[in-house]
Amino acid sequence: MQKLKSFVESDLFTWSIMALIILNAVTLALETSPSVMAEIGPQLLAFDKAVLGVFVVELLLKLIVYRWAFFRSGWNLFDLAIVTIALLPATGPLAVLRALRVLRVLRLISLLPQMRKVVEALVFSLPGMASIAMLMGVVFFVGSVVATKLFGAAHPEIFGTLGDSLFTLFAVMTLEGWADIAREVQTTHPQAYLFFVPFIIISVFAVLNLFIAVLTNSMQEMQKVELKAEEEIAAAHHRELSVEIETLRREIQALRAALEPVTKHAAALTKG
Repeated sequence: MQKLKSFVESDLFTWSIMALIILNAVTLALETSPSVMAEIGPQLLAFDKAVLGVFVVELLLKLIVYRWAFFRSGWNLFDLAIVTIALLPATGPLAVLRALRVLRVLRLISLLPQMRKVVEALVFSLPGMASIAMLMGVVFFVGSVVATKLFGAAHPEIFGTLGDSLFTLFAVMTLEGWADIAREVQTTHPQAYLFFVPFIIISVFAVLNLFIAVLTNSMQEMQKVELKAEEEIAAAHHRELSVEIETLRREIQALRAALEPVTKHAAALTKG
């Protein structure tokens, strides 16, 4: 069992699975080409099934090695869910599952530590992001109501309803073509810039940057937690080493005490 565990946790095993995931991603991309499928379609599908079989064997090996501990890792459950989706029959009403095979590429996240850290930081920052999203929703709602009342009558195609205003202001927030929208509105409302410029400053340069700040702070906090955990492990090892050294010292002292009479007797015999 220890040999199997060493094999599953080895770099060779991990890198082999990563290589298969990347190759599988390439074959899935090739399957989107009708000309390629006409030439080597059966071979691509056969390779896809073979890769899926390897993934199943990988999970079975991990289940054998870790047993119930396998289910305590969120990343193992993530891999299990993706492989399970790929095993479901993609026929009839479940035909859409064929497109979901591309989710296997996401397994790279669970294999690469740096990508895992980014995702974990993102999940860790969700509570803070939820608060910012609520703030963003309030800003959008207020802006949409104001824009509908101010510009809806003159520009019903972009600000005619609350829904239209929400969609338009979302486009403005992305800064994609916002100047064209603003200029169009300015043809009937010359002072429209007094609405658009503050909205962009608040929504883009303030609120959206808060998302980045929260994510960055979460990554820093996670690094602190990891460093603290490493320090605790190092301190535990140091304590264990100190205990072992002290035990060894006592044993040496006891051995010296036990040998002292023998040493004295031997010295006396030598003098005699």
